[in-house]
Amino acid sequence: MTFKEIQELIRLVGKSDLAEFKVKDGEFELSIRTKYYGTNKPFMQPIVAPHTAAPVMPPVPAGSMPTAEPKPEQETKKPEAAPKADKKYLEIKSPIVGTFYRSQSPDKPPYVKVGDRVEAGNVVCIVEAMKLFNEIESDISGTIVKVVVEDAQPVEYDQVLFLVEP
Repeated sequence: MTFKEIQELIRLVGKSDLAEFKVKDGEFELSIRTKYYGTNKPFMQPIVAPHTAAPVMPPVPAGSMPTAEPKPEQETKKPEAAPKADKKYLEIKSPIVGTFYRSQSPDKPPYVKVGDRVEAGNVVCIVEAMKLFNEIESDISGTIVKVVVEDAQPVEYDQVLFLVEP
């Protein structure tokens, strides 16, 4: 990740209601915490654009942060957590925040399907972050038993993407 990309990330996170943002790419790790870190204040969800665009945050007027309190039904709705893996299954997790894609493009077949055998180092999906398409490689060997995330959905750092039977 270049210095300019890091600066842009800091600028974007600073303009959002995010409390914390983490990204990991190989040995490189970046964690950004804002003034909302450690508070119970709800955060804004990213808006996901079509297959070719990255998630974008809603525009916030310069110098101001939204102050409207969420409606009660918004507070009770939480993103669905990935199902707990049975102890016999291993997990392939997202190393970065971005948008999950099962294939290189909408007209191409997915990298892996349920029942496919993967080896450590095989590309299993793409996570798009800041208009960069990052190929995600399996760090384990086994058979894919479940694809946990839907195609073109936002994913968080360390979110389970696939369950694998060793």
